Amino acid sequence: MSPRLDESRSDASATRSHQTPMPHPIESGPEDLAEILPSVPFDEVGPLDARALSKTLFARLDSLEEGTREYSYVRNTLVELNIALVKFAASRFRSRSEPMEDIIQVGTIGLIKAIDRFELSRGVEFPTFAMPTIVGEIKRFFRDTSWSVRVPRRLQELRLDLAKAGDELSQQLDRAPTVAELAERLDLSKEEIVEGMAASNAYTASSLDSQPEEDDSEGALADRIGYEDHDLEGVEYVESLKPLIAELPARDRKILSLRFVANMTQSEIGEELGISQMHVSRLLSRTLVKLRRGLTVEE
Repeated sequence: MSPRLDESRSDASATRSHQTPMPHPIESGPEDLAEILPSVPFDEVGPLDARALSKTLFARLDSLEEGTREYSYVRNTLVELNIALVKFAASRFRSRSEPMEDIIQVGTIGLIKAIDRFELSRGVEFPTFAMPTIVGEIKRFFRDTSWSVRVPRRLQELRLDLAKAGDELSQQLDRAPTVAELAERLDLSKEEIVEGMAASNAYTASSLDSQPEEDDSEGALADRIGYEDHDLEGVEYVESLKPLIAELPARDRKILSLRFVANMTQSEIGEELGISQMHVSRLLSRTLVKLRRGLTVEE
């Protein structure tokens, strides 16, 4: 809940009169938060008032020891006071698919980082300092979560460089640039360009259940990209035949190789081995029967 002036004054009064601790104790003094915090919720504080209050709180934060309850209270108050910066930055990404609550949560992390890094002595307004950090944190969130497949950050950045260089070269050349031209423009190797192009395919992915836009009769994507590989059926037979063929005599293995690997005719095999075509036919038939019987026994 955002602090209110009446609540803070009530706590401060209780501390002075009864010496009971505040929920978030702040040392009493000329800069007592109970006297400087607004009487309305922080989300109703105007930008100018928020800047003025933030300067006072940052000055107070510099005088406190990090890790103490007082330090945490002032730091948290600064977060609540400047949460409007996060909501403003998050509104720029409203068109994204991520829930606005998640974007604001990520932007708040950037706000906290900005508060921890801010130095009042530099003379820079806090909103000016914090906004790049908040937006950068949100952009990193989208960069790390919007890819369908997680790829290294260098490839994510390379995708953006490739898109920019591709557009520029396309305008100059009046055609799509080659890999070599992209490599020369980005001062990278051809292998790196190809790797970046391959990684770009991981940015978005289609559902296997998605339907074609023009012709619904084709069915889902899964029905169109799948096919039956008939060669897989032969793999089992080949593996089963290997030990059976290894047990055959050398001449029978030679005949099988010449017939089914070299694709020679029986007459050509006979000439190769110095035997008749009829003899080759009998040897081949006998070998095939033996192998077929061996496969039947194995099953």
